[in-house]
Amino acid sequence: MNDSRKPEAEPTTHFGYQTVPESEKAKKVAEVFHSVAAKYDLMNDLMSGGVHRLWKRFTIELSGARPGNRVLDIAGGTGDLTHQFSRIVGPTGEVVLADINASMLMVGRDKLLDSGVAGNVSFVQADAEALPFPDNYFDVVTIAFGLRNVTHKDAAIRSMLRVLKPGGRLLVLEFSKPTNPLFGKVYDLYSFTALPLFGKLITQDSESYRYLAESIRMHPDQETLKGMMQEAGFERVTYHNMTGGIVALHRGIKP
Repeated sequence: MNDSRKPEAEPTTHFGYQTVPESEKAKKVAEVFHSVAAKYDLMNDLMSGGVHRLWKRFTIELSGARPGNRVLDIAGGTGDLTHQFSRIVGPTGEVVLADINASMLMVGRDKLLDSGVAGNVSFVQADAEALPFPDNYFDVVTIAFGLRNVTHKDAAIRSMLRVLKPGGRLLVLEFSKPTNPLFGKVYDLYSFTALPLFGKLITQDSESYRYLAESIRMHPDQETLKGMMQEAGFERVTYHNMTGGIVALHRGIKP
């Protein structure tokens, strides 16, 4: 007897404004970051007018990291947070810079080694959805401008919860929804005109920066992400809007 059932369709997800099979998203995101890795820091400064450094500084302050802590910097890219955490935790602490993208990880490692950061930092290519670390290991976990690129965000948040010690802190720094509608319109105009133009001029790649602008719009807003963190098991979840809500910093504690 013939089995006439159709094979189940593969689940789909968003890649910017496109709908793609889940199995293809990681590959497409990887292509974006392979393309932009070499000029990533320069583009961050241009796109934000250098303000990204203030957003990251606030993240570090709110993390409560101190000497001797273990810190995991997911989607750590070129190592801005890792560099500061390395200094804070000192020789008795440990910082892991993790990124799923080999090109970004290589740029970050070279940059940190050139700046003299080495002894307490390790580099791991890792998927945020399935972190290759023991349970209850880290005092602090951060993910800055990386969560929106993850296919299964809820799985990634649960994975971060697992590797944190009880009382440990997760900090999610990510683009979010502007709180003022008029400001939001100006921001949209900037995102969809200036970002691709910068990308074309600096990296000869406008499409990757068009994807980045689209991926920001598809990312959960402040309250939705707060709810996702609470659903995963985090307590005392709060968020702070910065630059009119263009960016939000969420913080949750593992019970």
